This record gives sequence, C-alpha cells and structure tokens, in this order.
Amino acid sequence: MNQPANHARPDAAQGLEKTHLRLGFVALSDAAPLVAAKLFEFGHAHGLTLELCRQPSWAAVRDKLLSGDLDAAHALYGLVYGVQLGLGGPQTDMAALMVLNRNGQAITVSIRLADALAQHGTLPAALATLGRKPVFAQTFPTGTHAMWLYYWLAAQGVDPLRDIESVVIPPPQMVDALASDRLDGLCVGEPWNAVGEAHGVGRTIAYSSEIWPDHPEKVLASRRDFVSQYPNTARALVKTMLEACRWLDDPERRLEMARRLSQAEFVGVPAELIAARLGCEAVSATRLPVRFFDGGAVNYPRPSEGVWFLTQYERWGMIDRGRSKDYAAIAAAINQTALYREAAQNMGIPVPAGETSPVLIDGREWDGRDPAAYVKGFAIRT
Repeated sequence: MNQPANHARPDAAQGLEKTHLRLGFVALSDAAPLVAAKLFEFGHAHGLTLELCRQPSWAAVRDKLLSGDLDAAHALYGLVYGVQLGLGGPQTDMAALMVLNRNGQAITVSIRLADALAQHGTLPAALATLGRKPVFAQTFPTGTHAMWLYYWLAAQGVDPLRDIESVVIPPPQMVDALASDRLDGLCVGEPWNAVGEAHGVGRTIAYSSEIWPDHPEKVLASRRDFVSQYPNTARALVKTMLEACRWLDDPERRLEMARRLSQAEFVGVPAELIAARLGCEAVSATRLPVRFFDGGAVNYPRPSEGVWFLTQYERWGMIDRGRSKDYAAIAAAINQTALYREAAQNMGIPVPAGETSPVLIDGREWDGRDPAAYVKGFAIRT
C-alpha cells in the first residue's frame, strides 16, 4: 500500500472547538478525498477524528447538513448554492470551504439514442426518432449535473425546459433506471457512467470537461454557522482535506484508491470500472481527467465560479431576473476564501492568483464581470 507522506504542520488539539466530525458522502469516485482522509487518518495531525457517513442521495446530504447530523460533507457545488437560495429545501446560510475536485462527470445516453445520434448526426434529429418526449436524469435540481446537462443540451439546440423531461435520480440508481428503459440519458458522476457502459445499457457521449474545462464539481460543504462556531476546527478540516487531495495526485495512489472505493461501504462496484475514469491522464485534449489537487490549483473556492451557477439559475427561471447585482455578494458569503487562504498558507500551498476565464462548449467565455449581460446572451433561456 502507498502510505501517505505527512506534509502538514501538526496542530495541537487544544484550540480546536470540536475534534470529532461526521462527514457525509455519496457513492461516487470523487468522494475519494474523504475516503483517503479517513483511511489514512490525515485528520490526526490536525487534531481531528473523522467519521464517514454514506448517504443514499444528495437530498439526504442536504437534510442531514441542515439538521446538524453531519458537520460537513462532500457535496455538489450547486447544492450549496441552491440551499442558500431556498431552492428545493429550506433556506439556510451555507459555506463552501474548498473545492474537492474538478471534472470527472459525464453524460451517458441509451444505446438506442446513441445509435440514432450516430445515424442522424445531430441531437435534435436523434431525439425526434424516439417518437415521444425524451427523459433525462440528473441528481439534484440545482446541482452540477443538472447545470451540465442543461448547458450541453442547449448547446446542441435542445431546450431543456421544453424539449425534454428532466427527473432527479440518486447516482447509485441511475444505471438501473437506464437499463429499465425509464431514461434516454443521464448526467452523473463516475463511476456510474462507466458502469452503464460496462453493463451494455448506455454510451458516454460527453464528458463534463468538454462542457467547461476544469470546472469545479464537488465542494467541502457545511452550514455557515459551523464555520462561525468552530473556526479553528473548520480550518483544520480544510487542511486535512488538502492533505488527502494532494495524496491523490499520484497515479499509483489512485489505483489504490480505486480498490478502496470498490468496497461496499464506499461505492461498491468493481475496482477496474472506478480506475478506468479515475486516472491522472487526459483521454484527449477536451476529455480531461478528474483533478483533486494539482499543486493547490484545484481547491481554491473562487467566488466567480459560484456566480456562474447563479447565472444558470436565472437562465432557467429558478430565480428572478434583476438580482444579478447581488450575485457577487452571495458568492463571497458562501465561498470561504479567507478560511481557505489561512489553511493553505499554513501548509505552504500556493493560492491561485486572480480569476479564470473559461470558454464553455458553446464558445462563450465566462469571466464573471457582467452576469446580467452573460445571461442575456444565451439564445436558449427561459
């Protein structure tokens, strides 16, 4: 086994407001940082004992964060923002402590639809062959998978609010739903796209990195009062997760993690299916690997990335237009940049300078400067 190297500066447990933390996760490959942190007890160097609590769905993660049953969780970026806005659940002030990974999601369609797409060349033409309204699944109404799916569909000329039926299904149930002909397509994290292909019920036709290269995906999430009540503990938790993310940068360690994740208590699918899409190398120039650390470039919770999710909620009619002047303030309150900087600097991890300007699949650049104009520029929107 590849044992972790401890790069952290040890913290005295004295000074931590809380030392035992319950962390939630869903059965996905990108829960790897939490699993590594527990298996190798990275938290001990920072005075923390971690308890992992597998959850059946993102709704369960939300509910247990809000009830206090979980202190923090591996969570969809968009789940945090949705709860903050009171969409799909009671409004609660939330915190994104750090980004846990980038990339690593995909869109898989049924064999029938994949064959039609190969024959007809465009998605609208392929969908027309179904003879009914197509059904696509995502994992949470305001989550990343819903946003990747909607953005990808719109980039192909398909209106996700009018031309398809969108349903919510927990990640571990996706493949069975596809196999039973209840779905024409889905957007979910790995390894469930790989499992669908291995079972012969679907084909992956788009990777999330093709929609937004190196997009933020899962975050380390908590209620905001966790940060205010336990600031030293929150900082220690970020340092613990940075250690775990850094450990995952090594290819051999990813193979080890695939074997660990295959255990029933974590993901429970064959290790080879997890490993196939948990590698460190890009499949192509646009199909990028899941990234966990990359010298710290992955983990900084940039507020502009949070603002992008708010623009999509406006685009699809989830929040009222005219609120764009508030977006920067909302993102600045959720994304715990000061806490992250303190933790990273304590560990000697550089904090990325400035914002990024990614170009998404439709050729539009996102730089965060004018959210209102960005939304107005979409041909397909509510």
